[in-house]
Amino acid sequence: MCDWVNDHWGQISAVELCAYVMWRLNWIHPFDDGNGRTSRALAYLVLCARLGDRLPGRKTVPEQIAEHKSPYYDALESADQAYRCGTIDVSAMQSLLETYIAVQLKEAFDSARAIGEVEATNRKLH
Repeated sequence: MCDWVNDHWGQISAVELCAYVMWRLNWIHPFDDGNGRTSRALAYLVLCARLGDRLPGRKTVPEQIAEHKSPYYDALESADQAYRCGTIDVSAMQSLLETYIAVQLKEAFDSARAIGEVEATNRKLH
């Protein structure tokens, strides 16, 4: 998994790297408990590292997945099915992650707008 990520670091998008790590660590299943939480945390770290910064927004991608796991499980199963057929295809996971990233960034934008409006009305010039 690490070799694949290193080999593809500059060749594919941050979202695709994140999707691959999320699927592959779950597939490897190295722990007795906590594989899902660990894979979501590590994949999110890979996403942020590849982007060069943390993503803004309070409801992070891993938190959104934890709230609604069925689409996440479906995306994992889709990648597993592709792997059984001899290919690596994390496109379902990638699509799901793109949706969650958009939600996270929109929440950050909405918060910034709301705070900006409050500050504008309460601003005191010195």
